[in-house]
Amino acid sequence: MKPRLRLALLASLASLASFPSLAAPAAVTAEILEVKKIWDAGHHNAFTDLVRWRERWWCTFREAEDHVGGDGAIRVLTSADGVRWESAALITESGIDLRDSKFSVTPAGKLMLNCGGSVYGGTKVLKSRQSRVMFSDDGFKWTAPQRVLHVGEWLWRVTWHNGVAYGAAYDSKTASNAPSGPEWLLNLYKSTDGITWDLVKKLEVAGRPNETTLRFEPDGTMLALVRREGDDRMGHIGRAKPPYTDWKWQATNHRFGGQNALRLPSGAWLVATRDYTAMKPGVPGGARTMLGQLQPDGKIATLATFPSNGDTSYPAMVPHGGQLWFSYYSSHEGKTSIYLARVKLTEK
Repeated sequence: MKPRLRLALLASLASLASFPSLAAPAAVTAEILEVKKIWDAGHHNAFTDLVRWRERWWCTFREAEDHVGGDGAIRVLTSADGVRWESAALITESGIDLRDSKFSVTPAGKLMLNCGGSVYGGTKVLKSRQSRVMFSDDGFKWTAPQRVLHVGEWLWRVTWHNGVAYGAAYDSKTASNAPSGPEWLLNLYKSTDGITWDLVKKLEVAGRPNETTLRFEPDGTMLALVRREGDDRMGHIGRAKPPYTDWKWQATNHRFGGQNALRLPSGAWLVATRDYTAMKPGVPGGARTMLGQLQPDGKIATLATFPSNGDTSYPAMVPHGGQLWFSYYSSHEGKTSIYLARVKLTEK
């Protein structure tokens, strides 16, 4: 093991050992009430996000020829009732694969999209990437994709808190997803306009950290869910209080993929992600999309598994009208398509 990688791993293990004990949350049960396909017009439709903004639903995802490669476009759908959906926008950039679009709402009330912009040059081998941001006053007309951060960095999700945007950007240094090889970098950034970003902290997570979702407790504590493609590939969860420079890390019992998190009013945390356990030898089918509850020890207890298989996950969760609205994508019906579910949650 290289010295730098060994030090990073030791630092990660040390912070795992010192993770503070957490109070047991209320027990949550989940009942899937309905699942509907809402879009399959593209050849490959994937990587969703969902938001309730200005009394309407907005769903975004990528349309392309395949999971990787090609010039992916960002589709934005809208609906007044969550039943009838229409296309609000299709955002493209010549020669660029726009992917993994994520919604957020700025302090000024604008709808913001951030996404990755990858270059494949007619192949499926990643040649370069850089993050993009876009803004809209009405959800239909968007600013042109604007590059942010540095070439190679991917700001995967943006979360606003107290007028400041936070996001973790990773730099893979290689297109390989093998569990061994060069270590990847993960940096925490902040911004007041979504365009100019300042480094807050280099996050010391070993094992090729990449996709990261940031959420907040009412007291300002930041929660980070980090996907890892190295070592044992199990997701890591970190917590830090302002100014978010002192982190404590905890390993989960799940390998993440497109993970998302939502805090309920009771303090319980929901986690939605790709469930890789179904890919074990002897278990029929492939990966699934699941909803779980985060436990004090970092483990995630499964609450519900959605109709899904194979190429699936990247869920979004929005509480509305006493239910949890849940978007995701899946290929279980053959074509990779966009689905919307409604879930009844009960806390005990």
